[in-house]
Amino acid sequence: MPMDKLSSDLVLQAYRSGIFPMSEGREVNEVFWVDPRQRGIFELDRFHISRSLAKAMRTTPHSVTLNQAFEEVVDQCAARSETWINAQIKELYLELHTRGDAHSIEVRGEENTLIGGVYGVAIGTAFFGESMFSNATNGSKMALAYLIDMLRTQGFSLFDTQFLTDHLASLGAVEIPRTEYHRRLGMALSQSANFAFTDGRAPSPQDVLQRNTQTS
Repeated sequence: MPMDKLSSDLVLQAYRSGIFPMSEGREVNEVFWVDPRQRGIFELDRFHISRSLAKAMRTTPHSVTLNQAFEEVVDQCAARSETWINAQIKELYLELHTRGDAHSIEVRGEENTLIGGVYGVAIGTAFFGESMFSNATNGSKMALAYLIDMLRTQGFSLFDTQFLTDHLASLGAVEIPRTEYHRRLGMALSQSANFAFTDGRAPSPQDVLQRNTQTS
């Protein structure tokens, strides 16, 4: 289906139905709907921060923000040899971000340079992760740790990774059957949550690590 026939409302309805859009590549002008038989997810209450990641969070100078550099995060995610993010997909998610449905989390290192980030769509208590990037060792992993901590504290119940890649599996993601995914999706859509840090401020690495120890 050509992108010019897609609207942000239609895409949100697709997410609610358990499907999502993708493109074959950067230069391809069409998109297609995807409904995997096996769905990748992060179990929010089972996510475990490894010792090496915990050390990086304690020792790497960094700051964390939400929705402060959404377009840059999307561009960084697309800056690889093979990507499903074409110009039309980017435009669509920028529109979703403008209307408050798509979000990003950014990790900045020294000199305020982006070293990692994640973006996706939030509906109800479901977060649909679209892509993440890393420009420094552990950059995307730190972004993921802060994201999952925020999702937990704000009452989200579903973190959809769409597919299970080797990289995501190494971080603790698992696969569930389509029927189980739809059951969890239905429950998540019947509730509400805010994509925001408590009190509007990013937690300290120590707070994230302490909460992770208590829940994982």
